[in-house]
Amino acid sequence: MTRQNRVLPTGEFTAHPARGLFMGNRGILHGATGQLGPARWRHRNWICCRLAFKGRKRTLMHPGRYTELFFLDEAVALAAGHRPCAECRRADYLSFRAAWQASLGPPGCAADLDRALHAARVTRNRRQVRHEAAARALPDGAIFLWKERPMLALGDAALPFTPDGYESARERPGGSVTVLTPAPTLAVLCAGFRPVLHPSAAP
Repeated sequence: MTRQNRVLPTGEFTAHPARGLFMGNRGILHGATGQLGPARWRHRNWICCRLAFKGRKRTLMHPGRYTELFFLDEAVALAAGHRPCAECRRADYLSFRAAWQASLGPPGCAADLDRALHAARVTRNRRQVRHEAAARALPDGAIFLWKERPMLALGDAALPFTPDGYESARERPGGSVTVLTPAPTLAVLCAGFRPVLHPSAAP
């Protein structure tokens, strides 16, 4: 059975058979039958994890344990509001913190990071926070909407997102676009943090 645990750059959850490159955690979002309830998070520490770590094994959507979420790649996870896990992706977490400090000042502890990210990624009525920026000024790894479709910024190009991977590169549009990547994360990308991208994004 394909479960509704694939996260899109728009923050929506969908059912898709491919796991993607990364797993995420927002707490227990499913019930005893494995079906999602209305909640889309139970805590603020939305993390992006490796699919395998120290040989640990999990049963997907086991009752009483956190709901395993999956992302095409890290750019999608960042757009959806997640950050690198401080345990299984320690080096990436430290790189994220260093870029945060360079762009936004000392990040404090992980809880401080999560508090700042949470305010920038969702509203109180559970809508994704979006903002406007010049498309051609966006850093690599940012995701924005163009004609209602999520696009990955990479070099001078924009790559249309699909749950299976990115489509062929197109020229970036001019002017202002709606950015899905939260503003603090966008600053981290501008400061040099480079997310892991799906192979379909390769030239």
